[in-house]
Order: sequence, then structure tokens, then C-alpha cells
Amino acid sequence: MPIETGILEPGMSGTPSLQWNRDDEGIVTLTLSGPDPETRGGVVVMDQWLLDSLCAALDQVEQSDPTGLILKSASNRVFVAGADLVEIDKLDDEALHAYLEQGASALHRINKLPCPSVCLINGAALGGGLEIAMHCDALVGVQPAADRKPYQVGLPEASLGLCPGWGGTQMLPARMDIYDAICRTARGQTWGADEHPDGFLDVQVEQVEHLDEAARNWIRENRGAERSPFPRCLQDIDRDTLEDALDRAGDDLEDTETVNAVLQIIRIGMELGWEAGVAEERRALVHLRGTDDARSRLEKFFARH
Repeated sequence: MPIETGILEPGMSGTPSLQWNRDDEGIVTLTLSGPDPETRGGVVVMDQWLLDSLCAALDQVEQSDPTGLILKSASNRVFVAGADLVEIDKLDDEALHAYLEQGASALHRINKLPCPSVCLINGAALGGGLEIAMHCDALVGVQPAADRKPYQVGLPEASLGLCPGWGGTQMLPARMDIYDAICRTARGQTWGADEHPDGFLDVQVEQVEHLDEAARNWIRENRGAERSPFPRCLQDIDRDTLEDALDRAGDDLEDTETVNAVLQIIRIGMELGWEAGVAEERRALVHLRGTDDARSRLEKFFARH
């Protein structure tokens, strides 16, 4: 049962924040949401508001001496739908780079907490939404109901001529088949929740109401595990195995600027580490969003939405 709760109101620390509670075990549940339930039909989006609010909430969570973190969404049909492309498209290159840096710093704070962290995936987790999830130590997901269309998961940025910007290229290959992860990221291919790749979820439950207890059990079982300074990423993969998968993907994938950018980002991360890989993501994303291919794809996307 919650013994401590927090929610910053507008005007406190300059920004509204996200609801969180800490139970008598010290496990903190942090709920991602939008500024109000009516915004975007209640769908949670990785925008400037959410990044600011996440930082404000983590300021409080860090001071609560947490023994575990459960990250969840306020939406009952979408975990986080990804970045706000309209918001991003209004930024010039310098502002976009700064925005991506701020996001990377905010998400890395999840990984730097001195306790196990678990993300509950109950709906679509796309792009930046999947990246925030993968900054947690474990992913706990629910099987889609038989009478509902499976929700989508993955990194679709390349389908718009872009690339991930918050570590997706570095993390996804460490959570599923390496070759498949590289190819899906380079092509922007997502998957349905009824066909999660082997190993992607740490725990899968059959019903939404079982998510929370599964997360708590995982935290209890992993409290003594050694903490890494980075999320699960390329550095957790055998170098020869990763290099072989990267070479095979390079032979099989299409020769496009987006594909080549993703392959280069992964190679840099493999050779120079997490921070260099994520920095290259930012550089590549800022460049790619101005290419003719990306502009054409984005204009079609905006016209549909």
C-alpha cells in the first residue's frame, strides 16, 4: 500500500509533473501521462512536456530512497506512442540536437537509479516510447486479448527516413536476436505483441491485472544484482557475434542513406561504447530529417495525421 505519493502542481519547480507513489517495501511506481486526459485522446507521447515532467518527478523519486522502480503508462491502450514529430519538426538543427541531448539525459536517470527498474508494457511502445522502456532493467508485457488487434512494438523511425535518437540502436540488439534487431531498426519494422521476439520480454503475463505483481516479483528477485552504468546495450553482446550479425545485415539490407546511417551508428557503438553510439544517433537524426527522402515521408505522415 502506498505510504508516500507525489505530484508537482503547475508552478512548483516551474512545471507540472507525473504521479508517483512509494509503497512500504520502498518500491516506487511512476506513471507516465500527458498534461491532461483529453490531450491526444489520452495517448502518452514523448514530447517536451513529458521530458520536463519526467525530470521533475525523478528529482523527487531519487530522494525517496527507492528499492525498486516500476514505470507504467496512464493510458490503458498505449504505453508511449513515440516522439511528437510535429513538435520536433518545428525545431532548427541546433534546437533539435539540444532536445535530443535533454531526452538522453532524462532517460539515463532511470538507469542510474540505485535499484532495479521494470517497465510495464500494456500497449503500443514505439520509437521514443520503446527507448524509455528499454532504459529499465526489465520489460514486463501482457499478451494481447484474443478479441483485440495486437498492439505494435518497435523502432519505426527508419520508415520515415529517420533513425532512433535516444539509444534504440544500442539497446534493441541486446534484447532479441541481434541480426533481426539490426534489420528491423534499419527498416523501421515493428512487430505485433502476439509475436514478441524471443527474449525481448523478461516476463509475460496473460492479463493486465497481473503486470504489477510480476514486476514486483522481478524486483524482489533482482535487488542484489550488480548495477551497470548503462542500460542493457551493445556492450553486453559478445563482440565477435555482434560484428558477424552487423556484417550479415550490411550484406542483406538495402543501400539507402537511412540504412547506412543505422549500420554506422551501431558500428560506432560497438567500437566506442554507449555514449559514442548515442551521440552518433543524435548527429545522424539531425542530418537525416533534412534529406529529401525524410522530408517526403514526413510530409505524407503529417498529411495522414
